[in-house]
Amino acid sequence: MTVNLYYSTSSKSSRSARAWLVANSIAFNERDIIANPLDRDELKQILRLTENGFEDIVSTRSKAFKALHIDLSDLGFNQLLDLLVEKPQLLKRPIIYDGRRLQIGYNEEDIRAFLPRSVRKSELREIQQKLYDDDQQAVG
Repeated sequence: MTVNLYYSTSSKSSRSARAWLVANSIAFNERDIIANPLDRDELKQILRLTENGFEDIVSTRSKAFKALHIDLSDLGFNQLLDLLVEKPQLLKRPIIYDGRRLQIGYNEEDIRAFLPRSVRKSELREIQQKLYDDDQQAVG
């Protein structure tokens, strides 16, 4: 599956996520969601992978959100979708999404889920071998 990176050029986390994807040779599509906002259907696809719905993707601590003087719980599903389409700066960034996995924000540990399984297995074997070797040195 293709990885999608939804970002903002002003977001340091977005730049870090992009650099990580490039450094790990992961093919991805990128999209500046401020210049080219997500539509309702794209937001619904992202929301279906969240644990807490809008709470996971809306940056309630941002200046843009605080300026609205609203409470997420006061708005219905469709109202919130419309708001995010109209004001994409309310979204947490980056959003990394491949249709099955979703990461909001940049976390160096969590982003590893986007590595191909073969790479993750290989790294796990290397770690296991190192632990085994360390144990052998401690015993011997």
